[in-house]
Amino acid sequence: MKLEKVCVIGGSGFVGRHIVHLLAAEKIQVRVPTRRRERVKDELILLPTVDVLDADVHDPATLDRLVQGADAVINLVGILHEERRGDFHRVHTELPAKIMEACRRNGVKRYLHMSALNADTAAPSAYLRSKGEAEKLVRASGLDWTLFRPSVIFGRGDTFLNLFARLLRFLPVVLLACPNARFQPVWVEDVARAFFHSLRDRRTVGQSYDLCGPGVYTLRELVAYVGRITGHNRPIVGLSDRLSYLQAAAMEWLPVKLMTRDNYHSMQVDSVCRCGFPEVFGVHPTALEAVAPAYLGGRHPKARYMFFRYRARR
Repeated sequence: MKLEKVCVIGGSGFVGRHIVHLLAAEKIQVRVPTRRRERVKDELILLPTVDVLDADVHDPATLDRLVQGADAVINLVGILHEERRGDFHRVHTELPAKIMEACRRNGVKRYLHMSALNADTAAPSAYLRSKGEAEKLVRASGLDWTLFRPSVIFGRGDTFLNLFARLLRFLPVVLLACPNARFQPVWVEDVARAFFHSLRDRRTVGQSYDLCGPGVYTLRELVAYVGRITGHNRPIVGLSDRLSYLQAAAMEWLPVKLMTRDNYHSMQVDSVCRCGFPEVFGVHPTALEAVAPAYLGGRHPKARYMFFRYRARR
């Protein structure tokens, strides 16, 4: 398909920046709406084919201006915590509905949507239910859609492994909720390449893809691994199910939400794929051990040693 102009809603975020860079490298014109243009001025604004715009993407008239003339629209907008009750529904369900309606009004057929592994209208958490509701809308949209359902995404600047790295610097002991929750982390570059490839591959239209890396880890194993590569090994005390719930409830009162009861409910379902990385994208998924030491370990000599040892397969 013709691919000259793409609107990436959520393009200033963690995954979005990687997708925008891939598009810009191919000299594709990219529109990136954002609420805080100054935050991305050093990374995206300098790209010659990227137009970063101050915009309220919840406003239908603004959406019309953003998608008009685009060959494809990518929606990556998502939140992990609610500031107000109903935020999951507003961001994950109502906003995609508005974006897809704008696509229909303006004759844009191609639509790529970021969902989440285990998204389902009957899921145990509001986060996953809102993602599942959006998937139903996407499938019924009449657009040439593709859905992506990643497990937790890691990479430089992530909010997952980096959070543990920061906490381990200061905590003498880690009281870990849901220590046996299982994840299959996927590298942000692999996710970005899947989106990029899908834009031009008609085989991906009307398809949903689960995206995972090659390794499965418990939460306890991930925290312990971060401790080793950062040089901040800490004792980890796994909490029982009841204490995990109580810890999540207490953390909801913190100014910065590290965990909520909804996160607790999400972790009751393993974030693990039932198959390998989709072959259609031609991507061999990158292992956590091949990337994490380079951005988490910093100057710690042990991190560099572990990184080179992994690369040498020793």
